[in-house]
Amino acid sequence: MRYAYAVTAALLIGGATATMVTQQPVDAQVAQNAPGTIHAPISKNGTIPGFADLVEKLQPAVVNISTTQRVKIQTPANPFAGTPFADLFGGLGSGDTGRPITREAQSLGSGFIVSPDGFVVTNNHVISAGDPDKSGSATASAVVESITVTLPDHGEYKARIVGRDSASDLALLKIESAKPLPFVQFGDSTRTRVGDWVLAIGNPFGFGGSVTAGIVSAMHRGVGSGPYNRYIQTDAAINQGNSGGPMFDVNGNVIGINTAIWAPNGGNIGIGFAIPAEIAKPVVDTLRAGKKVRHGYLGVAIQLLTDDIAAGLGLPKDHGEIVVRVEPGGPGFKAGLRQGDVLVKVNNIDVTPDNTLSYLVASQPVGAKVPIEVIRNGKHITLSAVLAERPPEDQLATNGVPENDDSDDDSNQNTPRNSARTALGITLEPVTPEVANRLNIPQNSHGLWISNVDPSSDAAEKGLRRGDVILSMNEHPVTSIGDAVAAINATKAAGRNTVLILVQRGNNPALFTGLKLMPPAKK
Repeated sequence: MRYAYAVTAALLIGGATATMVTQQPVDAQVAQNAPGTIHAPISKNGTIPGFADLVEKLQPAVVNISTTQRVKIQTPANPFAGTPFADLFGGLGSGDTGRPITREAQSLGSGFIVSPDGFVVTNNHVISAGDPDKSGSATASAVVESITVTLPDHGEYKARIVGRDSASDLALLKIESAKPLPFVQFGDSTRTRVGDWVLAIGNPFGFGGSVTAGIVSAMHRGVGSGPYNRYIQTDAAINQGNSGGPMFDVNGNVIGINTAIWAPNGGNIGIGFAIPAEIAKPVVDTLRAGKKVRHGYLGVAIQLLTDDIAAGLGLPKDHGEIVVRVEPGGPGFKAGLRQGDVLVKVNNIDVTPDNTLSYLVASQPVGAKVPIEVIRNGKHITLSAVLAERPPEDQLATNGVPENDDSDDDSNQNTPRNSARTALGITLEPVTPEVANRLNIPQNSHGLWISNVDPSSDAAEKGLRRGDVILSMNEHPVTSIGDAVAAINATKAAGRNTVLILVQRGNNPALFTGLKLMPPAKK
């Protein structure tokens, strides 16, 4: 996934909707895409005569956005300090600590005007300080000093930030003009369908206004990015510098904001993503009113209910998400949520791939009391949670480092340990304080660590490896080999062939997965 920076990345668009606008007073400024001013280019027989008339109406409201940044780079220390070569290589730094150098950098993106008095919408990352240093040879920090908005008529305006929201990756700017500016309005992206034609207008590679067309490839596409993980996917050609630009339907409605592309090789391959108007418009309206955007927060880490996890729980797939961790003292904790609960409804709305838990919770107001339906030990129960405010994105990040360990091989012994390995294709050992230290996990950890993985097992296919720690099986803690064997036997007795495990690698967050039982060995 890449953002559409003009200097480092790119993005895309897609969709189709109806405009939401009321009749204008006689003296009011009219949006470029106001009803009655746009004529869809699709004829009755389905042919496409062209988008020229549509683009002519819309393009005046699409702008280029550039930032000027002051970048402070800590240069590496001069390795020749104190030698006759110090002056010759003085540019490498001085002394043992190096010296800071301040440089100017620029970035480019796109945006669009949403009012005649100069409010401009773009992506938050377009106006955020970048990371200019990618070489690893020096550290750098950047501060955005100025933002310039350039209109298609080449008029330039200094912009101020009205507000920004990192969770939705949206920002609102304001420019001042002596005359009314051309503008466009949001449409209703909930009416967009896969296969609808869309237009992307932006500033790819800093070349100025460019237009591309394509269709909506998918709706509600999740790409693992923030609480609003619900994008419009399109095949319209989007390249570096398109971030923040509008996505229009054939009626001229803004149904999305170009945000990112899938670019494994750094360029456009026809997979781009746009924030739908149904998400963007409420955020923009809040920022325009001078208010802070606040998102609901439940305080749980979750996983999608994949086929193997669903099989381990004996539940249907594509319905619900499983709780991996519950934040102590958070809204979910206070509501009574537990690790292993499967959340199936939020505020009476089903949790599905199209309506993820994060999206449903973030869409609720802070302080709202919402019913949460979960499946626990095969039974449906309903809890009540009072949502808190979602913390900044950087506070939600976690990471860890995997490790491994050694153990003895007892494959020829008829022991419970061997029974577990025969069933799951993994050899398990209890976690002791000494083992925890070697595995780089907390000293008070409890569970079973994997000392060997059968290459032909489902565990190997799932990526489990030596040193991983299994914390629970079928939602029950495991601290001995006997616990593991009991979980395996219970799975068989229930007529299932998948054991649900909670596994941790190093200090990384624990995750659920389902392990299929190995077929009985042939005699």
